[in-house]
Formats: sequence, C-alpha cells, structure tokens
Amino acid sequence: MSIQTEVSEQIKTAMKAKDTVSLEALRALKSAFLLANTSGANVSMSEAEELKIVQKLVKQRHDSASIYSEQGRMDLAEPELAQASVLEQFLPKQMSEAELTSAIQSIINSSGASTIKDMGKVMGIASKDLAGKADGKSISEVVKKLLAG
Repeated sequence: MSIQTEVSEQIKTAMKAKDTVSLEALRALKSAFLLANTSGANVSMSEAEELKIVQKLVKQRHDSASIYSEQGRMDLAEPELAQASVLEQFLPKQMSEAELTSAIQSIINSSGASTIKDMGKVMGIASKDLAGKADGKSISEVVKKLLAG
C-alpha cells in the first residue's frame, strides 16, 4: 500500500475518532501529495518521492517547534511536535547513531575518501543510500566527524 492511500485511510480513522491533531497533520500531508502530483506530469509518485515529502513535513514541524520553544511559546511548540510524531509513523525506522556511523564509514572506505575535501562525494552517496533512514543534518555531522578525525 502506498503512503498516499495509507494517509487517506488514516484521515478517515482520525475523523471518526475526532483526533484533531492527527487530522491536521494528515491533511497537510495529503495536501503536499496532491500539490506534488499536480505540479509535474501525470505520473504516480514513487515511494522514495513520497518519503521525501513526509521527511520535509516532519523537518518543518521540528524546526517550527524548536523556534517556538526558543521563544518560550510551548503552547505553539507542543502541537507541532505532536503533528511531527503523527507524520513520523510513515517514515522507516531511523538509524541509531552507531548504525549511521558504521554505514557512513563503509561508504567512506568504498569511495576512497580521506579528507574533508571529499565530503561532497561522500555526502552524495550517503544521502542517496540512507534516504529515509536518517536526516541530512545527522548524515552531514557524522561525515564531517569521520573525515576530520
């Protein structure tokens, strides 16, 4: 089952349960899918493209929540975090830091990278291989740490 059809089913469930937080998050996700479907050719989206959209929305929610909490507005940060957790159910299990470090170390070894100048090459491969399993910021931090050290 594609993520889009799963979202539609979840919307129905949230409406029946009168779960406004889930409903708001799911409707935002469905809206993003519809926007992506209408912006290009009439080709159905791949699962990787659907995952990118989900990741983007989760990242937006976390960024908003961190800004709100920095400003002491927990009343606005908490709904953002709740929506992010609803959206995260559509993402594959995220890698732990140890798993991420191990995966990136093997990418560095196979690509022959040795200095921080090779970061772009490693990031390109790592971002493609680890899409959906880790966010870009975490990948970047681990790559920097491994190539600098």
